[in-house]
Amino acid sequence: MKKYPLRLSPYVSETIWGGRRLIDEYNVVTEKSNAAEGWMLSCLRNGYSTVSNGEFSGKPLYEVLEENPLWSGKNCERFSDFPILIKFIDAMDDLSVQVHPTKEYCAETGRGRSKTECWYIIDCDKDAHLLLGFKDRISRETFEESIKEGNLTDYVEKVRVKPGDFFFIEAGTLHAICKGVLLAEVQESSDTTYRIFDYNRVGKDGKPRELHIDDATKVTVLEKYSQPDFSGLDSGDGLLAKCDLFTVWHKKLCGEIKETANDSSFVSLLVLDGTASLECCSETLSLKKGDSIFIPAGSGEFTVSGNADIIETRV
Repeated sequence: MKKYPLRLSPYVSETIWGGRRLIDEYNVVTEKSNAAEGWMLSCLRNGYSTVSNGEFSGKPLYEVLEENPLWSGKNCERFSDFPILIKFIDAMDDLSVQVHPTKEYCAETGRGRSKTECWYIIDCDKDAHLLLGFKDRISRETFEESIKEGNLTDYVEKVRVKPGDFFFIEAGTLHAICKGVLLAEVQESSDTTYRIFDYNRVGKDGKPRELHIDDATKVTVLEKYSQPDFSGLDSGDGLLAKCDLFTVWHKKLCGEIKETANDSSFVSLLVLDGTASLECCSETLSLKKGDSIFIPAGSGEFTVSGNADIIETRV
């Protein structure tokens, strides 16, 4: 089967906190009233990306990779499923205060999937912030009491953000994206979230949104948030994060870059802004703001030229 770069169309998630910037500015097509999340590279069955060009046009990405398993790359072989999910998130309102489980907790309970993630802030309101971890270490008793009393946010660290900021969030870290933030997220391929506090909001059905207090109190790390330092790793210019799950770079393209997609991993290119051209596998693709491209492992040398901001991800 001849390899070629796959242009992906996202699954779109509509929520009570979502905005329309992905529709209005990032070329995300949907009939939904908002696009809170665009799952730009996803093999989850409950929200998958679809190929929109070439021989596989119209096919879910997971089906293409099932037919061509080497396209994911050798580094993906250690995972039971395709390991990565890449999103745009547009928060018009605050997301719930939440936590994601660890691998150990999922194995212990036999439920869910672990989720470590990272965020690149694309744009935000002047006073936008995130909630990340706690102001100081607290006891589990204090944590549980604050949930019951409704004053959890008194203990949580509020972090001001600006475009270009980056955050690596390990499973077990309490967090919330707050209103006025637009970001790109690279994460483990998981949709398991334990809500701790949701501002007493109701869903479309008029009922309070489900909380997951028991699970959350068992997995939340009750410490101050600490950003890992990846600066000493020799992984090329623009490195944002490198762990056993994924490696992520921010590429500020002004001219031309040449790279190689070897047998180890696929390459994901997520265009945050600008325009560019991709030459790969004897094909040329035009790239614009909002595009998500999957380059199969083993595709060899490729060239990206133009003026654009790009998030590149490999496993």
